[in-house]
Amino acid sequence: MNLFLLLVVVVAAGAVLSVQAAINGRLGESVGVLRSSLLTFAVGALITGLLIVFFQPPQAMSLLQAPKWQLTGALFGVVYMLVMVGAVPRVGTAVATVAVILGQLGMGMLIDNFGWFDNPAIELSPSRLLAMLCLTLALLFMYRSSVRRCLLYTSDAADDLLCV
Repeated sequence: MNLFLLLVVVVAAGAVLSVQAAINGRLGESVGVLRSSLLTFAVGALITGLLIVFFQPPQAMSLLQAPKWQLTGALFGVVYMLVMVGAVPRVGTAVATVAVILGQLGMGMLIDNFGWFDNPAIELSPSRLLAMLCLTLALLFMYRSSVRRCLLYTSDAADDLLCV
């Protein structure tokens, strides 16, 4: 697969994540954040299991033989899912997605710069820092535009944001 096609596939995967966040956010409001996350992981585990059985070629190492620190990556998916299911109904899919991407970009640049987790080191350049600044500004503008449309109202039960 050439690099351009790979990037197109990665962008499409990002679009699917936004759709997933929007749908799971609505489901989380209906059935609860934890139940929504459980459904996502259960279905994902089932589909991944089927893909392994039918399509995965044999590997040199099993999961039980992998270095234990590499297995901790699975925990971060839980954090992402719980945060997104809770955040999307409050800040919207676009703001939540840009915030996640900002966090990914920042941590990705640190991982690249220092070569953490046995990854090749890629120097932090001025153009990478500029990209981080641009994305930070994008998040700020998007968040401010969504907040301006929300009004605080008081009910007997609690103070809530009414977004129109």
